[in-house]
Amino acid sequence: MISDDILHAQLRRTVDKTDFPTLGEKYEGKVRDNYTKNGKRIIIVSDRLSAFDVVLCTIPFKGQVLNQLAAHWFEETKALAPNHIIDVPDPVVTRAIECVPLPVEMVVRGYLTGVTKTSIWRNYEAGVRSFGGETLPDGMKKNEPLPKALITPTTKAEKGGHDENVTPDQLAERGLVDRETFDKLAAMCLQLFAFGQKRAAERGLILVDTKYELGKTPDGKIVFIDEIHTPDSSRYWYADDYSQRLTRGEEPRSLDKEYVRRWYVDQGYNGTGTPPAIPESVRVEAARRYIAAYEQVTGKFFSPDTDEPNARIRKNLGIK
Repeated sequence: MISDDILHAQLRRTVDKTDFPTLGEKYEGKVRDNYTKNGKRIIIVSDRLSAFDVVLCTIPFKGQVLNQLAAHWFEETKALAPNHIIDVPDPVVTRAIECVPLPVEMVVRGYLTGVTKTSIWRNYEAGVRSFGGETLPDGMKKNEPLPKALITPTTKAEKGGHDENVTPDQLAERGLVDRETFDKLAAMCLQLFAFGQKRAAERGLILVDTKYELGKTPDGKIVFIDEIHTPDSSRYWYADDYSQRLTRGEEPRSLDKEYVRRWYVDQGYNGTGTPPAIPESVRVEAARRYIAAYEQVTGKFFSPDTDEPNARIRKNLGIK
């Protein structure tokens, strides 16, 4: 594991903003800064942490973990699911085919869990039983496995906005995604989720839920974009003590940004208003968990790059 001294030192070298106009037109997402030019997209994964659809803080090495873990999964799944990746020229940079993003996030859920207002558990607890075209039985407990994996799509909110749960029919009615295309996306996502769950189980983990983003290449091919199965897009639990904790009514041990979400919830914050200041100790612990996620999922040691990030990116991308 990375030493505390390195993690604390990196608190002052996190990637919060980027400014590389020669890379092309810039779009700043919640976590990724995207530059597009000549049919290619340069994606710089910042260290920003987004939860409750709000950018809350930065986490040391988070961008390096996410970018390299996404690259790992894209390589693992390229024969199963087409993706947009070209190469990874820097620890936080991915070069990709420029795609037109589809206006939907495909959320795939395997368990009845969550703490946010849009989570399946919060809605189930409030009496909702229909999710993704399926009706769940009464009497289920928090963190139980669902009868089968469900897709509960959401709209894609702009930075500062909030995602909205929608049905496939609502997507079609709004002219966002027609039903035939949605059914194709759903089949692709369920296949990829099943593969991810199998791989996670081999590493002693449970892939609980995830979200996928897809886009169309210039020749009309639908591919996976952004990231897949990272701690930002997915929830992981440790498998070894899941059953015991479920029996005792305890929360499963998690390997994702749920740790930070729960810290904010404990402070009384749920995405509305100004978020409370987060202590350095919580940011460092979050970094440890992101790094642990990378090592647990990939079976590889995480080797951090502690160089000043902007200068390193300029060098690796050949920016004058």
